[in-house]
Amino acid sequence: MKLWNPFAKRADAPAETPQLRDYRHRLLIVKVGFLLAFAAAGARLVQIQVVEAGKYREIARKQYEAKVPLVAQRGAVYDRNGSILVANTQFVSFAADPTIAGEDARFIAREFSKVTGRAEREYVARLQSSKRFVWLDRHLRPDVAERIPLKKMGGIVKMTEAKRLYHYDEVAGQLLGATNIDNAGVSGIEQQFNDVLKGRDGYVVMQRDGLGRKRPSVDYPREEAVDGHSLELTIDLQYQSIAEEELKKGVARTQSEAGLVVMMRPQTGEILAMANAPSVNLNKVTDADLLKNRIVSDMYEPGSVFKIVTASAALRYGAATAERRFYGENGKYRIEYPGRQVRLINDSHPMRDVTFAEAMAYSSNIVMAKVSDLIGPERLFTQARDFGFGMMTGVELPAEINGQLKKTSEWSMASLNSIAYGYEVGVTPLQIVTAYAALANDGMLMKPYVVQRERDETGQEVYAGQPQMIRRAVPKEVARDVVRMLEGVVEFGSGAVVKIPGVHIAGKTGTSRKHVNGRYEEGSYNASFVGFFPVERPEVVCLVMLEKPKAGGYYGAVASAPIFKAIAERIVHNNGLAARTVAAGPAAPAPGTDAEPTVTVPDVAAKSAADAAAVLKGAGLAAKVIGTGDDVVRQYPPAGRKVERGSFVQLMMNEDERAAAAGAPTVPDVRGMSVRRAVNKLAAEQMGVSIVGSGLVVNQFPSPGTAMKPGAKVTILCEPRAVTTAHVY
Repeated sequence: MKLWNPFAKRADAPAETPQLRDYRHRLLIVKVGFLLAFAAAGARLVQIQVVEAGKYREIARKQYEAKVPLVAQRGAVYDRNGSILVANTQFVSFAADPTIAGEDARFIAREFSKVTGRAEREYVARLQSSKRFVWLDRHLRPDVAERIPLKKMGGIVKMTEAKRLYHYDEVAGQLLGATNIDNAGVSGIEQQFNDVLKGRDGYVVMQRDGLGRKRPSVDYPREEAVDGHSLELTIDLQYQSIAEEELKKGVARTQSEAGLVVMMRPQTGEILAMANAPSVNLNKVTDADLLKNRIVSDMYEPGSVFKIVTASAALRYGAATAERRFYGENGKYRIEYPGRQVRLINDSHPMRDVTFAEAMAYSSNIVMAKVSDLIGPERLFTQARDFGFGMMTGVELPAEINGQLKKTSEWSMASLNSIAYGYEVGVTPLQIVTAYAALANDGMLMKPYVVQRERDETGQEVYAGQPQMIRRAVPKEVARDVVRMLEGVVEFGSGAVVKIPGVHIAGKTGTSRKHVNGRYEEGSYNASFVGFFPVERPEVVCLVMLEKPKAGGYYGAVASAPIFKAIAERIVHNNGLAARTVAAGPAAPAPGTDAEPTVTVPDVAAKSAADAAAVLKGAGLAAKVIGTGDDVVRQYPPAGRKVERGSFVQLMMNEDERAAAAGAPTVPDVRGMSVRRAVNKLAAEQMGVSIVGSGLVVNQFPSPGTAMKPGAKVTILCEPRAVTTAHVY
């Protein structure tokens, strides 16, 4: 059978003309073109629907879905007594999806500019970005944000963001540190513990409906934010405030360029205060250089405060005793070293025949140089290293440096004598305080630390700072002998200005020339005084240092020592919290009797603060007064509870009822809340917090609805419980 051929010429067909042949060729080309086009379209359809299906599904999903972050609350920071130092305050931020909002960029930019005052072109530039998420404006006050007409705009996301609120502005500024626009720590505690404080952000998937409005998607899981942990520092707000105030006065009185104060508890290494001048307002940082904590990051030649190293080495290795006599050269001493090198040493207080203890009391450089020759380079170097010089203390703060203590192989002929009275050695202020704390602690060198406790987002304790002994810096007997020499400095020597009746103080003055760009600057000095009290059982080691004092004298005895005295007097004698803690200490057991390890807390309700403190003292307990008013309305621990002898009992006083008449804010009800939530709630009302216990808030004082003055403190009593938390956004 013969097959049909559509292209074959029919038998009865007319003769093919050239025109007909050309027409058929063109028709054939058109048919083939159509076949190829359909084949290409089919292949592309298969590629899109099958091969690249996932890619295009993702593009489509992004057109109507967006992942919006849920920002975690940054952890709060407290002092050792629960006073809040750093918390969060709420601001409003706006973000945009330029692929949606970009269509109305001019309108959106104009409306935002009307409210914020920012140039329209800045908003337009952001809305023309190729990204899916851009910030339009951040950290606007809620009342300002409410004026932006969001209902007329598409693709705009409004969110609440937390910003750090430093309750006391400049207090402990360099220690606490600051955060940047994204609430990340950039200095101080904020930087060192950023990972602990920041928490973990979450997210929620939002879907856009036909009108462009975004709503949470029920088809996708949401990742809840986990708030950051809070920190309780070893800092005592009372001590810190005293240090800041007296340092500021002292810097002004002496016209110094800068100054600093450090306080430490010698038996534990707890830092009680760190003050720098000039200070920095953390709520409005205008100069980033002011954030530098010079207490750990700057190095100085210490001058005479370093003489404890020479004295300790001399007594430790038998080179001298406190009673050994030396000739003071009447204040001028010429030393000739090999190679015709000559050194002239002068004393500001000329002396002739003196004991080693007297030389220490009057800060004789000449006698120290002579004693160093008896000690020798290796032993002096060893003693300096044992005190921690030339190495970091390990405190939990950023940018700490080692200081400088060269190996003896790098010393010059004059180095031994120079180091003996505090030159040719570089130290940080914290190293000086740590070394003096070792003497006050019977020769045991403790590691300084600033974090007392860390709590998670539910208020549960997850870390507690503990005292850490580094090494024995000197034998106990040597430490006590050096302490007696330092008492002489205050009793009859160069530090007599710091004497306080009834309080035994040991300390040392120091003056050193200021090193600038590799050379000593003419007329520039550092003045310092470091001491501890009471000598019988030292509670506080304190260093005061001034840079380049210009008025009233540059010696440590006249520039820095008066600041130390003012600080010590306020801690011991004033009517503030710190003074009451010292004054109302537990009564000592009677001689010849054995004190019981535990005592029963007496009932002191309705008594005055003074009467309650007296009753507690008689029971072997100490009082800590919280609030103001005439009578004790609540106490913690409660009456009848067994506690260790020497424990503190918190006395909550009735608040001043006149606050209500003045229109003061009232205390919100925070019972049943987590510690974090309660703190944020109270902080929003400008109220401080004192925390007792951990977990959920089970009681509070004053009670909800009580009128309070701004800045007053609310005490919350917490108990651990099994807690399930959920964040609602």
